Amino acid sequence: MSARLQDAPAFRPMCQTDVEAVIAIECEIYPFPWSYGNFRDSLNAGHSCWIYEFDGLVVGYAVMMVAAGEAHLLNLGIAGNWQGRGMGRRFMLHLIGLAREYHAESIFLEVRPSNIAARRLYSTEGFREIALRKKYYPSEDGREDAILMELVL
Repeated sequence: MSARLQDAPAFRPMCQTDVEAVIAIECEIYPFPWSYGNFRDSLNAGHSCWIYEFDGLVVGYAVMMVAAGEAHLLNLGIAGNWQGRGMGRRFMLHLIGLAREYHAESIFLEVRPSNIAARRLYSTEGFREIALRKKYYPSEDGREDAILMELVL
């Protein structure tokens, strides 16, 4: 009897060929997903774009912009059937480490007030709410505010 060990989940830089898989997850988990062009433009702009991969399967992705001593997490997603396993937390810790490597002094992000799980994750990793951006996100009812959060590194 032979057994094959599964690969451990791993992070790697996103490339153009990953965008289709990323879009599939994005459309699954968000009612107002980023477009193909949003991801393409992020890659072309040189943003820090990452894939979370498990056994050859894309299970998550993130886009972070880093400039002038700041990091801004623009997008983070974990495929629906992979949520609730701590992968979002591991990905967030990876991104925090990257921001430190880039010599960022802070990380900023926006989150929907209705996204309780994400808010809990960010809070437990040390992010604090610093502002409210009115009518930031599209929603079924028009627009939803965003909570601006910061982690001082």
